[in-house]
Amino acid sequence: MNTELKSKIAQEFLENFNEEPILIFSPGRINIIGEHTDYNDGFVFPAAVDKGIIAAISKSNSNESVAIASDLNEKFEFSIDNVAPLKDGNWRNYILGVVGEIQKKGIEVGNFNVVFGGDIPNGSGMSSSAALENSIVFGLNDLFDLGLTKEEMIYISQKAEHNYVGVNCGIMDQYASMFGQKNKALLLDCRTTIATPFEIDFEDYELLLINTNVKHSLADSAYNNRRAVCENAASLLNMKALRDASEEDLLTIKNKISEEDYQKALFVIQENNRAQEASKAMTANDIEKLGALVFGSHDGLQNQYQVSCDELDFLVQLAKEYDNVIGARMMGGGFGGCTINIVKKGKAATFYKLVAPLYKEKFNKECSPYSVNISEGTHKIVK
Repeated sequence: MNTELKSKIAQEFLENFNEEPILIFSPGRINIIGEHTDYNDGFVFPAAVDKGIIAAISKSNSNESVAIASDLNEKFEFSIDNVAPLKDGNWRNYILGVVGEIQKKGIEVGNFNVVFGGDIPNGSGMSSSAALENSIVFGLNDLFDLGLTKEEMIYISQKAEHNYVGVNCGIMDQYASMFGQKNKALLLDCRTTIATPFEIDFEDYELLLINTNVKHSLADSAYNNRRAVCENAASLLNMKALRDASEEDLLTIKNKISEEDYQKALFVIQENNRAQEASKAMTANDIEKLGALVFGSHDGLQNQYQVSCDELDFLVQLAKEYDNVIGARMMGGGFGGCTINIVKKGKAATFYKLVAPLYKEKFNKECSPYSVNISEGTHKIVK
């Protein structure tokens, strides 16, 4: 956790509200493999990281709530008696959504003040939105003694994203951010929300994230489109979700859907299998196999699911050509954000130095490296 960020947020809260808040840290997440499988009731392999959102929160003494986005230097005043999504509300809708979804459960929340800021790279695919939602619901639960379980909290965060932000996301991001364990990745069954922790030991390798520093505007609409394609395929198969389908099952409806939609559904079935194979590879300490599965994941995301972009593909291609990288893929919803790379220990800086000028020459913009540590999930910061 970023102690400098913690001090900054606490100080800003004190200056604005003249009282001591409670402080919450809610992490972003990486996902080793299992992309776009979560909303298909499938398997994912995420881990919480030591970059995230820090929120300072306290009860309000007035009839208004105040939220301050420190990084953006923006202030938002609202009443908890009149909560509805805002058109072009951006970050405000994540906060309103959490409050609104708590209220839908028949739980009363008082007005509150919050200042938040983060060190998750913007648009990186590390799920700053889930971290923000979780920090707010966790903070309100503590502040007003709401008695919510962590499981109830992640579904409140997810519904905030569905109903206030308009992104029909699965549960992986909120789960990984809330339930993350230090030095462990979680093989999460998104149907049962039962997770099996795996000790992260890449032996002679480490993780390096490289941020493309692009976020193409296609992202949200394409995400919702992919979800609709998957739900349609499952419906034609008379199944609850594509998690239940095999490649053989899918062939039975091939003539009822377009080739493009067939490939998207096929990707989900194959990616679900890759996520489960990855857990076996980690159990067997077969890092080479894990790397091959990660490369396979990107190939499917690029060519079948079509959620990659030129910048991501360029970085993954360079990783394939570099002997000291055994696996790389795009991470997150797509159309920008980070690649996740499994790199030989001690070679990450060399790899980045090789990549950076080539990326700059090709796209006329910088890419950024991030090394991350696997961290615990959303929690109260003890001063």
